[in-house]
Amino acid sequence: MRVQAETKNPWVVGVDIGGTKIAAGLVGRHGEIKTQIRTPMVANREAKDGLAAVVSAIDLLFANDPKTQGLISGIGICAPGPLDPNTGVVINPPNLPCWRGFPLAAEIEKAYGVPVKIENDANAAALAEAHWGAGRGYDHIFYTGLGTGIGTGIVFDGHIYNGRTGAAAEGGHMSIDYRGPRCGCGKPGCIEILAAGPAIARRARAKLASEGGRSSLLEAANGNIEAVTSEMVGRACAAGDPLAKQVLQETVELLSLWLSNIVDLLEPDVVIIGGGVAAMLAPFFGDIANGIAKYCIISRCREIPLLRAHYGEDAGIAGGAALCLESVQPVTAK
Repeated sequence: MRVQAETKNPWVVGVDIGGTKIAAGLVGRHGEIKTQIRTPMVANREAKDGLAAVVSAIDLLFANDPKTQGLISGIGICAPGPLDPNTGVVINPPNLPCWRGFPLAAEIEKAYGVPVKIENDANAAALAEAHWGAGRGYDHIFYTGLGTGIGTGIVFDGHIYNGRTGAAAEGGHMSIDYRGPRCGCGKPGCIEILAAGPAIARRARAKLASEGGRSSLLEAANGNIEAVTSEMVGRACAAGDPLAKQVLQETVELLSLWLSNIVDLLEPDVVIIGGGVAAMLAPFFGDIANGIAKYCIISRCREIPLLRAHYGEDAGIAGGAALCLESVQPVTAK
């Protein structure tokens, strides 16, 4: 299905590609998501099968809202890295083995006849927050998405900071303990291996195994310690479980130390936290801010607000859309 682009077209398509699913949405120029769909992703077949899955998702989006078929001005795609945002090539993503050196942007542009841009999800989410979300009104933004992993994005003056080759802002793989457990990236003690969702679950399971005692986590896991998840820890903490609260307080300490390094390095105007883990840590944001202040060298670090992201599970859709809307200008800083 080929779509003719016009400069005044009010909609763009934002696409979020993961290892198991594709989310796509029609997004307006103020960041509003008009409609969206979710479909399976084919990650372990041939490159053409992965491409067909993305095209099928976009076609389904148009089929659900036929009036918008000729009213889009671009398609923005969040894809797992590493990738090259300048050439639109997906380089070597562990979660998408079907694509190696795959020219994703060029293939999608060929299919729909509109400009296509790709980025990693954290960078794109940071841009969406800068234009339409919690970062609106700030010039220099640091964003982190806390979930199964820890992704980060940096936006300066309304533009993603990509570094020399497009690979910058891998803040989740900043080590805070050279003697710590080895991360999947190969380095010891990365914040991702210490504070992402799986790490929260591991600490909870270790405490249950070593300390024993009563905890609502055991009941939630039907008595099976190995079945405890980070989501269970969050719910147990909200219900007042002491062990779960201790696990999250330890996570807060780790994140505070890491974010103090980020603030000392970048001194952004705002720090924004998104992702699934952000929801369970929301009651601890004050503690994180205090921890940052405890560790920071920069004396005025308390002037930097710590905010929860505006976009939740739709961050990838909004982020993809933000890549396309070059006509959207960043507002004046606060």
